Amino acid sequence: MRTLLAVLMLGAASLSMPAAAQQASITQTIAGTRLDVTATGEVTRVPDVAIITAGVVSRSATATGALQDAASRMAKVLAALKRAGVADRDIQTSNVSLNPEYRYPQNESPQLTGYTATNQLTIRFRDIGASGKILDALVSQGANQINGPNLTIDKPEAALDEARANAVAIGRARAEAYARSLGLRVARIVAVSESGGSFAPPPMPMFARAEAAQADTKIVPGEQKLQVSLAMTFELQ
Repeated sequence: MRTLLAVLMLGAASLSMPAAAQQASITQTIAGTRLDVTATGEVTRVPDVAIITAGVVSRSATATGALQDAASRMAKVLAALKRAGVADRDIQTSNVSLNPEYRYPQNESPQLTGYTATNQLTIRFRDIGASGKILDALVSQGANQINGPNLTIDKPEAALDEARANAVAIGRARAEAYARSLGLRVARIVAVSESGGSFAPPPMPMFARAEAAQADTKIVPGEQKLQVSLAMTFELQ
């Protein structure tokens, strides 16, 4: 038993040695003072895509009647989207549901009163300026549930690269300020890691329902903030 235990311990040690050696090989030695800073770069852009959910809610005494009415209304909504020039790739079914409805008399068993069918689409509008008029057209064609918009940027990489450059400049300036206050200088950047780019949400989320829709609905894109955060390690001497 002791022999077996010794062999197992020896094997575990031999397995851990390459990992330790590899870790040592990639660790950089800092001769001076190590400084870790974080920096966030920001840029603003005008959103060019609005994502909105639009759907129909139908009620009927039977499940078949509710589903058929929802399907008929949705066919008109889809036709209106096609007439408005919305591409097939920007239209996606996001929810189809059927739920029973009950009445609850006092001291009696629940009584089935009918069914509610919901059919929803997620629509990507690439022309935000025209999206309000299209929503008005959808309501006129039977859409009675609209939520959104979620405003975003279709191709954010160029803006995120600019935010990265801003973050590097901010981090370097912060390191220089620390070095001056310590009577040192920045010798080099030892490491940089990115925590990921993000879209800062607008301060007031927008929400709309078809029941309150009026003529000439407007969607104002405003500006959206994009951020990239970096963790940077410097050597000061």
